[in-house]
Amino acid sequence: MFKPIASKITSALKRMREYDPELEYLNDAQDIYDLERRHMDIDRGRFRRRYPYYL
Repeated sequence: MFKPIASKITSALKRMREYDPELEYLNDAQDIYDLERRHMDIDRGRFRRRYPYYL
């Protein structure tokens, strides 16, 4: 019983660590102009964390 729970927890933590919101945002671009705009948004800090202690 403990093994399935532990594997579910570790897989969930792995997905959280591998999730990259910036990459997802860039992948949703419709054309080259949208991609350029999204890249500029990221450079301006769209996904920057406001609090350093927040993970």
